[in-house]
Amino acid sequence: MWFDAYVTNVDRTPRNTNMLLWHRELWLIDHGAALFFHHRGGPYAHRARNPFPQITEHVLLPFATTMAQADATAQERLTPAVIRDVVDLIPDAWLGDEGFTGPQEHREAYAAYLLARLEASNVFVEEIQSVRAQSV
Repeated sequence: MWFDAYVTNVDRTPRNTNMLLWHRELWLIDHGAALFFHHRGGPYAHRARNPFPQITEHVLLPFATTMAQADATAQERLTPAVIRDVVDLIPDAWLGDEGFTGPQEHREAYAAYLLARLEASNVFVEEIQSVRAQSV
């Protein structure tokens, strides 16, 4: 749940879980509905600090008992260098102009967004905990 809230993935509901169980391991698949901030146009940077209200429909909500631990682990592992390395893997062909001077500026925007979202993770962690407390 932490990761889905971080990347704002709206596709983990009972209608469309996008999860597979394979060899007794859970695999989260099809992240095409994630990072939807870039589909909405306009200034997006401030959205990095927004909560994620769609989390109320997440199928794993009843099992989200260790969000503080998940947040601490993610904070430790998702360093700025890791995020930049991952963003650097995005092929140029996937990065349209969309108001950027080129693919590298577009990558920098993604990295900045993801770093800001990580910095503000307490916003969505608290939301997950609050929603779970109300529904379980």
